[in-house]
Amino acid sequence: MTTGSGVFIGIDVAKKHLDIHVLPDNTAFTVSRDDGGLDELVNRLRQLAPQLIVLEATGGYEKVVLASLAGAGLAVLAVNPRQVRDFARACGRLAKTDRLDAAIIAHFAERLRPPLRPLPDAAAQALGAIVVRRRQIIDMISAENMRLQQTLARKVQTSIKAHLTWLQEQLTSIDDDLDATIKENDTWLHNEQLLDAVPGVGKTTARTLIVELPELGSLDRRQIAALVGVAPINHDSGCHRGQRHIRGGRTTVRAALFMAAWVGTRHNPVLQAFYKRLIAAGKPRKVALVACMRKLLTILNALIRDQHPWQTA
Repeated sequence: MTTGSGVFIGIDVAKKHLDIHVLPDNTAFTVSRDDGGLDELVNRLRQLAPQLIVLEATGGYEKVVLASLAGAGLAVLAVNPRQVRDFARACGRLAKTDRLDAAIIAHFAERLRPPLRPLPDAAAQALGAIVVRRRQIIDMISAENMRLQQTLARKVQTSIKAHLTWLQEQLTSIDDDLDATIKENDTWLHNEQLLDAVPGVGKTTARTLIVELPELGSLDRRQIAALVGVAPINHDSGCHRGQRHIRGGRTTVRAALFMAAWVGTRHNPVLQAFYKRLIAAGKPRKVALVACMRKLLTILNALIRDQHPWQTA
């Protein structure tokens, strides 16, 4: 059995079990995704002392696995499933089962060796859970409002209105929880105040950035733009020069930035002047707005990095 810095582990996470593949030995085993199975997994991986453990982010099922392995001092990382599938296709491996997925993830870890990122602590995870729940409630309110507009049945309207009242109460309650959680952390509170002071950036956007983009202020402008997904990607081949598009990144952060930039083009003097200059130069409005998103992100990144308040001048 190989142990030490040359060992790479791939884990496929399912609801009830975990499939594990070990390289370079090409051995595999399965454990349950309960307390007993996680304890067994930690003990076995500690003996292997792997250089890197990689698993896919699978809708939340991976969180307890990440916490267990990181808490045991093991080098573990969750990656976007699309990255792994693209890697599998590039390797010509199209078949898909849990065991095969674990093997692909292990090879992905061995060959690409993605850099480790610090995992959020318990307080950050709790804040993130509140923000996610708030977003879910807002989505439910939007869906119910749409249904209310589409129905003519009185009884259905009454039912929807009652549900909307309850959802609004839940939204108020979760906003109170969010306020209290942020006020308990001086850094979050200070960063929220810095971000909220920028015209176009409200509390919702500020809190989304704090939770979904903890790297804000620690990367340069190009790195942070690429991470969020607002850096245009070239589509050129030979003599052909394709149109550049943004893709990937963190969709929740990008959605928040879109709204902030849209408001900013009307109320933020810096973004307003930048937007008008791009439109005057013949840029399409959508392209100009994406450029404003990137400029706003650069400004916010600098504010958090320097801990310097917004100044219009």
